[in-house]
Amino acid sequence: MREKEKTPIIRSGTPEDNLILAEIEAICFPSEEAAGQETLKERLIAFGTHFYLLEREGKVIGFINGMASDKDRICDEMFEDASLHREDGAWQMVFGMDVLPDCRRRGYAGILLNHLIEEAKKQGRKGCVLTCKEHLISYYEKFGFVNQGISGSSHGGVVWYDMVLCF
Repeated sequence: MREKEKTPIIRSGTPEDNLILAEIEAICFPSEEAAGQETLKERLIAFGTHFYLLEREGKVIGFINGMASDKDRICDEMFEDASLHREDGAWQMVFGMDVLPDCRRRGYAGILLNHLIEEAKKQGRKGCVLTCKEHLISYYEKFGFVNQGISGSSHGGVVWYDMVLCF
């Protein structure tokens, strides 16, 4: 029987988190899809308050992030240009949700996603937007996201599906 785990905490990201986040990103995504250290640092500087890091016993075990935008779909330029972030944007984008493999299947991804959704509501957004691979569509539908079909994004050379959650 596992020793009872302490309740994880969620905090916003800082530019100093870029190294650990890059390590986690490299574990969770194929290299052609993963954001690198410099990209993550640029994003943390531009929209660090939209990075939610999940810590357990002082260690980052996962995170979710994305810019705010007035666009209601993710386009590939958003992944490359953090200056496209609009703090007063109508929509909260989700660029990635990462949970370390040995911490999966414990509800941590859901904790992160629910936190992002609640923060977006508090900030007065119209909703949240993400792209996902086909096998994850049903997972995001459990949170109220609606499949809008194949995305215009070809980030990492992958077929993505647009998912939108309207408040």
